[in-house]
Amino acid sequence: MGNLYPIKQIVDEEGKFVDTTMKSLISKELVEQFYYHMLRIRTFDRKAKNLQRQGRLGTYALFEGQEAAQVGSALSFGESDWVFPTYRDHGALLTYGADMVRVLLYWNGRVEGNVHHGKNIFPPAVPIATQLPHAAGAAWAEKRKGTKNAAISYFGDGATSEGDFHEGLNFASVFKLPVVFFNQNNGYAISVPIEKQMNSETIAQKSVAYGIPGVRVDGNDVFAVYFETLKAFERARNGEGPTLIEAVTQRFGAHTTADDPTKYRDQDVVEENRDKVDPLLRLERFMKGNGYWDREWVQNSLATIEAEIEEAVTQMEAFPEPDVADLFDHVFETLPWPIAEQKESYLQSIGGD
Repeated sequence: MGNLYPIKQIVDEEGKFVDTTMKSLISKELVEQFYYHMLRIRTFDRKAKNLQRQGRLGTYALFEGQEAAQVGSALSFGESDWVFPTYRDHGALLTYGADMVRVLLYWNGRVEGNVHHGKNIFPPAVPIATQLPHAAGAAWAEKRKGTKNAAISYFGDGATSEGDFHEGLNFASVFKLPVVFFNQNNGYAISVPIEKQMNSETIAQKSVAYGIPGVRVDGNDVFAVYFETLKAFERARNGEGPTLIEAVTQRFGAHTTADDPTKYRDQDVVEENRDKVDPLLRLERFMKGNGYWDREWVQNSLATIEAEIEEAVTQMEAFPEPDVADLFDHVFETLPWPIAEQKESYLQSIGGD
């Protein structure tokens, strides 16, 4: 079955074209857009890890190694599309235009981190796969409204073993909904390698059961990810229904900052392979090989990114203290009496009003 779903690739590990079909659509402007966003989210990811180690941020989910999958897909969104992320997709959210301060607030456990004004971004799903039926529901609403808006749901390989995965795909396929199911197959569902989690050779082949297209793409090739996701969105907007995309990638670090990956995989092998699979290095090689590399532009871009991140951290740390009433006030529109009593009792216990 894997032979029926070959990994689609445009640029190989050395940064060289292996498929020139889309070459005419690749401009310096597009390449620099890819590189800027990938550099930006990697710099953010490393800063967030350091903040957590310093006790300035809560437990954090790292995504280094998955930048091409997140940037390539996110740059294909329309302004009014719906995004249903997991806890590891803040790179895609930042690329889409999410507020960086609010992304940091999310990782400090603040309710304000779940809202990005002007963007249809669903709060990151921590329970595995619950966001897939939600994405189908949002897509159904857009279809009933008669818009051209679509939805995308991100999920990891572990999500395909959950019932919500099958329910979401089945519902979307039956009603031909404008939704893209975007899987980032990074090889591990926390500590469980994919070969111990499923007997399927690929995730893309799971599309067969629902009668929808399945695509397997090199998740470290930003060009392949971008153009395949654009195709999936085009199908969705044209009323042709959902697409399942499997982006084969790798997370270099731990599942979260509370995890020790050396307990379940050989980190030396991961580091040995980094030079080969690193999506940012691949893009850098492509830029150098095609006359797009501008060292001064890269240095200036990094300086701009670092200043943006430092300012976001400053704003996050200066944010007003959380209101404990938020624990109670955002469950029901009108508080039922048991929760109202709990709120009153708790506020009294801490000397509140």
